[in-house]
Amino acid sequence: MKQKNVKERSRKGKQTMADLADRHVLYEKSVQCVASEYKFVNKTFRKLRKRNAQHLREDFCGTAGMCCEWVKRKPEHTAVGVDIDADVLEWGREHNISSLKPAARMRLSLMQEDVRKVTTQEPVDIVLAMNFSYQIFKTREQLGGYFRKVREGLADDGVLFMDAFGGYESFREMSEKRKYKGFKYIWEHASYNPISGDILCHIHFSFPDGSKLKKAFTYDWRMWTLPELQELLTEAGFSRVQVYWEETDDETGEGNGKYSPATVGEADPGWVCFLVAEK
Repeated sequence: MKQKNVKERSRKGKQTMADLADRHVLYEKSVQCVASEYKFVNKTFRKLRKRNAQHLREDFCGTAGMCCEWVKRKPEHTAVGVDIDADVLEWGREHNISSLKPAARMRLSLMQEDVRKVTTQEPVDIVLAMNFSYQIFKTREQLGGYFRKVREGLADDGVLFMDAFGGYESFREMSEKRKYKGFKYIWEHASYNPISGDILCHIHFSFPDGSKLKKAFTYDWRMWTLPELQELLTEAGFSRVQVYWEETDDETGEGNGKYSPATVGEADPGWVCFLVAEK
């Protein structure tokens, strides 16, 4: 009966929850956690370099959430966000940057540019390449070229931070769901080609009224493995590349949200880790 009512409302031209939803808001609520990302990046840089980082560049920045988090934290922090998509940058300006205090806004800039070509006025302490977006580069030449460009833009003791995902389920055509307040998040592996490594992924959202926001985001990537990424970073000239693996809670046997350098990981069905590459 409830589903029938939803259909009747749709026929009468009334908007569904999916019609009213903002995909970028849903993405930030379900995928990003800039507070924990900030904590890891800031703490790890300080531990590696024995100083505090000040200047950050966020590649594939999207809505510039991490840029905003960075400049909010300390008055000496500056941030540059780089993305090739003008629409998503404009959304970030309107919804995220506009909410910053004027002094913080002055220390943040956005650039609509290809991350393989971008040049900032000054070298930065940190470059972030999060949310797996670098996987848009499908050949060693493309990805290696990006890593070399990142290294050029870093200060002499600068550090690149990336995330990566994997596990034996990551090669399956499957989907997983997570519940959030007011909606469900669905991550789908629509197709995977073991010969090329190409993987096609979608993010969908569904709502209590039965409506769905299908293919809110689509990613046509290559599934890069950790050995490949470490090799390419080393070939690009980084002096040291480390994998930071999630630690395990002794009582539950589950991940505890803390990451530390590791050379051996668990053969889990799914995992997320960080790569930290020092110039």
